[in-house]
Amino acid sequence: MNRMRTLSLVLLAAVGLGLAACGSSSSSSTTTTGASPSATTTPVSTAPIGTVADPSAPGTFGTEPTISVPPGAPPTQLESKDLIVGTGPAAKAGDTVSVQYVGVAYSSGKVFDASWSRGQPFQFALGQGQVIAGWDEGVVGMQVGGRRELIIPPSLAYHATSPGPGIAANDTLIFIVDLVKIN
Repeated sequence: MNRMRTLSLVLLAAVGLGLAACGSSSSSSTTTTGASPSATTTPVSTAPIGTVADPSAPGTFGTEPTISVPPGAPPTQLESKDLIVGTGPAAKAGDTVSVQYVGVAYSSGKVFDASWSRGQPFQFALGQGQVIAGWDEGVVGMQVGGRRELIIPPSLAYHATSPGPGIAANDTLIFIVDLVKIN
């Protein structure tokens, strides 16, 4: 009887944890206004990251890149491609990183934000929910001196909310990010 009770408790605990893990993050995420990548507290997922099939031209690290929107429908999972592999240390969750970036809306192909236009890198703590989940997942592993293209589906960006001009509700976003330094 004790064995049956123990198994029942273990099963009940496993079901409870499973249900907690399946909870919707959209009901608990908060979005701030503005088009920059610093926008949600959506938890980082553990879904695999796909590879950008038709990446933008790599350009030169330290100069503003040009993003090419790939043909076809946008991906439904995060996609990533190192356009330039850095030679410095790799970024990990908890690091404060400085990046230069440009962002384009998949739907329009137009730039909605770029740190380059402000003349200074953007700084954030990686993996701390200070930026959209697609950045918290997609920047991990980048090496200083590297350039990475990220294609971020709405579920890892702004969901059904338009954060401002240039990004439609449920828009997929494309970023090219240069990792300038790890602070």
